[in-house]
Amino acid sequence: MSVALGTTRPLPVRTTPVGDPGDLLASLPKTAPFAWIRHGEGLVGWGEAARVEVPPGPRRFAWAREWLAEVLGDAHIDDAVKTPGSGPVAFGTFTFDENAPGSTLIVPRTILARRDGRAWLTTVGEPRLQPFTPIRTPGRIRYSDGSLTAPEWEHIVARASRRIRAGELEKVVLARDLLATAERPIDIRLLLARLSRRYPECYTFSVAGLVGATPELLVRRTGKHIESLVLAGTTPRGTSAADDVARGAALFASEKDRHEHECAIASVRQTLAPLCSSLHTPDEPELLVLPNVQHLASHVTGRLADGASVLDVVAAMHPTAAVGGTPTGTAIEVIRELEGMNRAGYAGPVGWIDAHGDGEWGIALRSAVVEGRRARLFAGGGIMGNSDPASELAEAQAKFRVMQYALEG
Repeated sequence: MSVALGTTRPLPVRTTPVGDPGDLLASLPKTAPFAWIRHGEGLVGWGEAARVEVPPGPRRFAWAREWLAEVLGDAHIDDAVKTPGSGPVAFGTFTFDENAPGSTLIVPRTILARRDGRAWLTTVGEPRLQPFTPIRTPGRIRYSDGSLTAPEWEHIVARASRRIRAGELEKVVLARDLLATAERPIDIRLLLARLSRRYPECYTFSVAGLVGATPELLVRRTGKHIESLVLAGTTPRGTSAADDVARGAALFASEKDRHEHECAIASVRQTLAPLCSSLHTPDEPELLVLPNVQHLASHVTGRLADGASVLDVVAAMHPTAAVGGTPTGTAIEVIRELEGMNRAGYAGPVGWIDAHGDGEWGIALRSAVVEGRRARLFAGGGIMGNSDPASELAEAQAKFRVMQYALEG
C-alpha cells in the first residue's frame, strides 16, 4: 500500500466553505488534473496526497476498499461542510478486465467542489501552490489504426454475430481503438473544457490520464440511496430535425436494440437486488438525446439494505451487460478472444468515493488514454445475432467523434 505524503502520520484533512468558484475546470493546473463534472457541478482536484496501483484480480475492489479504509480511516478530518464529496476524496479508475493491470486510486492534495448552491475547498496535508500555465492547443492531429483496421473489426463483428446465432451467448459488446498523435503535448484541461461545454449532460472525467465524457452513470450512492442510469441501444443523430425524430422512433421500435436494452436492465436488476431492500426499474426505456447519438436509457433507483459503500456496489455491478454482454462470463471470454487488445480503463468504472462511502461512478465510455503527444481513443457497441458489421462500424465511428472533437475543437 502506498501513501505519497512522505510520512507515515495520519493524513491531515481540512474542508471549508468557499464562495462560488465559477468555472471549476478553470482552477486546474496543467499537471495531472482530476475531474468529475456535470452541468458545471462536481469535483476537481490536483496534487497527490496518496496513490496506489490496485493489484489485478477478482478481489481488486475489496482490496481498494481496504486500502481506502487504512488511508482515510486514520485521517484527522476537520470538515465544516459535511456533505457527500467533502472531506478526503479518492478519484479512481479501474480497468475493464479484472486481470489487466492499471487500476488506480488517488487522493488529491487539493479538491475544489460545488453542488446544489454550495462550494467548498478541501486540502490534504500542507497546501502546495500549483502555478497556472496557459492552455495550449495540441496542434495538428494525425490518426492511425489501433489494434485492428476497420475491415478487420467488421470481420470480428461478423464472427461474434455467428456465435450468437449459434446459441453460444445472447450479446457481446465489442470495442475498437484509434490512435491520435498531436504536434504538441496534449493539455488535458483543454479536453475537459471542450467536453464539458459540448456534452453538459454527460459526466466529464479525468483520472490518471483517462479522460472522457460518459453518459452512463454506473452508480451514485448518497447514504443508503443509490441511482444508476442504464444505456443500451444507440443510433446516430439525424441530418435534419425530421430525420432525427425518425431515427429516435426507429431506435425505440428496434427489436434488436430493445432486446439489447432488456438484457442490460435484467443484468442490473439481478446484480442490485441482493444488495437492496427496495429496487425500482422502469417498464419502458426513454430516449436520451446527446449531441452526437441517441440512446435507449432507463433510470434505476434503490435503497441499500446494509449500507454498503459505493465501491461495493461498483464491484457487484461491473461489468454490466451494457459494456460486456450476456451472459457476462461468456461475453468476457469472447471479448478477450476477438478484440485482440487491452481496453485499459475503457468501459471500466471511473469516479470518486469519500470517507463515508458515498460517491459517483460512471462507465468510462467516450474516452481516451492520454500520454504526452499521444492519445488512444476507444469506442464500441453491443453486438447481437442480427448485427450488421457496417452499421456497427458506423456507430463506433460516431462515438469516436466525441474525443476527436475534444482534440480538434
